[in-house]
Amino acid sequence: MQSNGIRAVELDDVDRRLVELLARDGRMTNAELAAAAGVAPSTAHVRLKSLFERGVVTGIHASVDHRMLDRGLHAMIGVTLRPGSRQESIREFAEEVRRLEPVIQVFFLGGADDFMIHIGVADSSALRQFVVEHLSGQRSVASTRTSIIFDYHRNEVAASFQ
Repeated sequence: MQSNGIRAVELDDVDRRLVELLARDGRMTNAELAAAAGVAPSTAHVRLKSLFERGVVTGIHASVDHRMLDRGLHAMIGVTLRPGSRQESIREFAEEVRRLEPVIQVFFLGGADDFMIHIGVADSSALRQFVVEHLSGQRSVASTRTSIIFDYHRNEVAASFQ
């Protein structure tokens, strides 16, 4: 059992291969998935259903080109919260930030920053506005540190740790 209370699921080679294939291309048909994994379509179907039921696969996601949505400027913003009622402020901050439209990902961290927030906005003015209005303006925020993302590569989409 892992420290977060979730028991790791044992996977055989076929399950691992199905997960690997779907992480690379979630739009594969069952027939394509079965052929690529070297199993019968009925086997792929039953195995994939089991992977969903056991919580190994939590969803199939689209990769979005944010430039097409006028959100082509990406940044990572490190946020440190003020000392005090930390547990309450951590929960409130996370819930509020997750709902903001420019937010792509939120990471709760151990280390110098309490949170790392990945956002996509139209331009540097929108980035400044987001940091000033939604982060620095919160009473629980002690400091922010913004880094512009020039390029990134994602191997796969991970499910929430919660």
